[in-house]
Amino acid sequence: MIDEDIRVAKTLPSRFYTDKECFQEQKKFFNRWQFAAHKSDIAANNILPLDTIESVTGECMMLVDNDEVRSLSNVCTHRGMRLATEACQSKGLQCKYHGRRFNLDGTFLHMPEFEDAVNFPTEDDNLTEYPLAEWNGIYFTAVDVLKSLDLSFLDSRLSWLNISNFKRGSSRNREYTINANWALYCENYLEGFHIPYVHPELNQVLDYGDYRVECFSGGVLQIGIAKENEVCFDLPKTSPDYGLKVAAYYVWLFPNLMLNFYPWGLSVNIIVPISVNETKIIYQGYIKDSLLEYQGAGSELDLVETQDQQIVEMIQKGMSSRAYDRGRYSPTMEKGVHHFHRMLTED
Repeated sequence: MIDEDIRVAKTLPSRFYTDKECFQEQKKFFNRWQFAAHKSDIAANNILPLDTIESVTGECMMLVDNDEVRSLSNVCTHRGMRLATEACQSKGLQCKYHGRRFNLDGTFLHMPEFEDAVNFPTEDDNLTEYPLAEWNGIYFTAVDVLKSLDLSFLDSRLSWLNISNFKRGSSRNREYTINANWALYCENYLEGFHIPYVHPELNQVLDYGDYRVECFSGGVLQIGIAKENEVCFDLPKTSPDYGLKVAAYYVWLFPNLMLNFYPWGLSVNIIVPISVNETKIIYQGYIKDSLLEYQGAGSELDLVETQDQQIVEMIQKGMSSRAYDRGRYSPTMEKGVHHFHRMLTED
């Protein structure tokens, strides 16, 4: 366990990042709430395969919009064939293997050559429906749910942004694969401690001395404050941060999702564990104001990503050293990492 008092607590033992059996245990966390899509992703197509969800959980799923958005299994109940292979507009679902058809609510509709089948169809012939939650135009789904998705902590901070009106910016799509454990990547994200040492360009934009971290149930909010004359949000008077020069809101949701809000829009980072020492990072962008896209804290995301990857891969190597096992937390700068570790061990 991780001591609740950050002043005396020690970090996770190194085997957490290097032991294959530990990694297999960690995979259960990823069946919880996961980013599925933004409202703009299903604006033109009412059927959307969730390939990223499959990468994270191994479960083949899709979003289907028929007056009501649902998260359904993307696997035909006849022989396991994938139903939707790409985003499309359709009034129904039909398997391309043997022609089984489903309504858009997932219920079985018709199957050729099954007239002589006894006790058919049954509930098992319908598509499985998964939990779905929506927050400000962002959809989340899950394989298993222990509790409902509660992002009320973020509402007063971010709802004024009208996130549901953002538009998908495909030019910001990225995928990276790094030789490091997924948790090390999250830990690096959860503290601004390293910014002056690892990100000199970002350090020219953010006021390191005024960097803020707030932990909440299920996640961490980091607030980057802009230096003078740098791009920042035009905050409404109703915002609890009104009067601050906020350059970025960095939101992490347990276990593997980053929602990075900049004056230009939203950068979504999805962390996909591949093996104990290999991780994929998926970037998706949603634009609010394209004129601000290459200004301020959110302007050099590719450079910042490269710098972070180099550090995290070196840390992974260090975790295999016999000379290292556990470290200590900075009580002022590593509250987010401490919160993450406590969530992992308490679960």
